Amino acid sequence: MSDSSPQKASHDQSTWASIATWRMAYEGMVKSSSGLEEGGQSGDAVERLIQEVEANPDYTSVGYGALPNREGEMEMDAAFMDGNSMALGAVAGIQHVLHPISVARQLSRRHTSSFLVGQGATRYAQVSGFEMRNMLTDRARRRWELEAAKTTTPESASPYRGHDTVGAISLDMQGSMAVGTSTSGLFMKEPGRVGDSPLPGSGFYVDSAIGGAAATGLGEDIMKGCLSYRIVALMGSGLTPQEACDSAVYEFDDLLRNRYGKAGEISLIALNKRGEWGVATNVEFTFCTAKKGQQIRILMANPDGKGRTRIEPVTKEWLQEYKRSLKAPIK
Repeated sequence: MSDSSPQKASHDQSTWASIATWRMAYEGMVKSSSGLEEGGQSGDAVERLIQEVEANPDYTSVGYGALPNREGEMEMDAAFMDGNSMALGAVAGIQHVLHPISVARQLSRRHTSSFLVGQGATRYAQVSGFEMRNMLTDRARRRWELEAAKTTTPESASPYRGHDTVGAISLDMQGSMAVGTSTSGLFMKEPGRVGDSPLPGSGFYVDSAIGGAAATGLGEDIMKGCLSYRIVALMGSGLTPQEACDSAVYEFDDLLRNRYGKAGEISLIALNKRGEWGVATNVEFTFCTAKKGQQIRILMANPDGKGRTRIEPVTKEWLQEYKRSLKAPIK
């Protein structure tokens, strides 16, 4: 089985498109978009985009340089899904692997044992020849040491608020779609903790006949609603990606606050088979978009308080502060 293989779900078309979570996806989107423009596959685009984020030590929630768990160990989660064949692969709690997304994609080619966790996932990556390395940088270790010195009990550990998953959805000019996610999860998380990112239907979902969705935020709350599958189902019923995102996210946010008593950060992106996208969030949220014939954009989304999403370009001042914060001294 090969990903993005020609299945009935795909159809020839004249456009390609991508959407990805957070500003950190921009450089990867630039590289992956060139491949889509040349007629490349959506699966390759998703993997290439996420690899770029995983290898960048400036990003503290994905891959190399990300922040560790409570014991100072790096545990990562990733997933990949092919929207033509519905094949998917995922890893959780994987360690010492430079590109968890690539391990997940290779696992998606297997019918069984396609979701591996912990030592099993790490061992599979090692024997399969994936690049292994110490993923904890000196800067990340210093951040952990400072936090660990303040923490006297597991309950007093304050998880890093920027628990940002990179999620990407792509559509290629053959009409094939793919989605992928990668994250190190919460800073100071309990060893073995897994969020929504590798869970199909929660952290991601795609069907080339309809579209795809991906999530970022507090996994423990996102997985309560299976929001990625919900958005794809809503698009399948006729809603636009923006209508589907607004409906799923804000209705579930209200439900959680009313029945659970609170709701963590929840942000979703979506892309349909025509290259139209949507976003909804209950916090300030940046994302990147690309489409044939259009410039790659970095946009900011915020809830408008009325069940819809306000979207606007990021400002030059915001970008300057963002770049400054990546290199800010550790305190």
